Amino acid sequence: MKRLQCVLISTCILFLSQSSISKGQVNVNVNIGAQPLWGPVGYDVAEYYYLPDLQMYYYVPSHQFIYWSNGNWVFVNSMPARYRGYNLYSGYKVVINEPKPYLHFDNHRVVYGKYKGWKGKQVVIRDSREPKYYVVKGHPGNKGGNMKGQGKGNKGHGGGHGKGNKH
Repeated sequence: MKRLQCVLISTCILFLSQSSISKGQVNVNVNIGAQPLWGPVGYDVAEYYYLPDLQMYYYVPSHQFIYWSNGNWVFVNSMPARYRGYNLYSGYKVVINEPKPYLHFDNHRVVYGKYKGWKGKQVVIRDSREPKYYVVKGHPGNKGGNMKGQGKGNKGHGGGHGKGNKH
């Protein structure tokens, strides 16, 4: 009888410890509020955007553009001068959620090169009517703004490609 009780207690302790470990390992990361208004809709998490038209990246957490120059990856807070006329709202963005994706630039350039020139084929956060995007600074919905007329002329489907949490 005591042996059975020991086995039951041990089993319960093992089950409870496994249960608490499993709960502790669940990590939900949502960074919608950190994404720029020109980012594509459909992602709760977006660490990097690859911009096929410019062959450069944007790092969402630090709001920096990353581009190759003189044999180095350069991180800057604003669009490089040679791209200042580029419209981030209409240009296609690929969401990539992996550390330092620019280290795989040669692959990204080939795989996502087909999206070059896909202007206006992606709904951006600014034009989304989904309430979850109202937390983004400058979104018309976060000031109780009227969403009428938003999204006109920006047909297509949101989101990007690569590893991401698309919802």
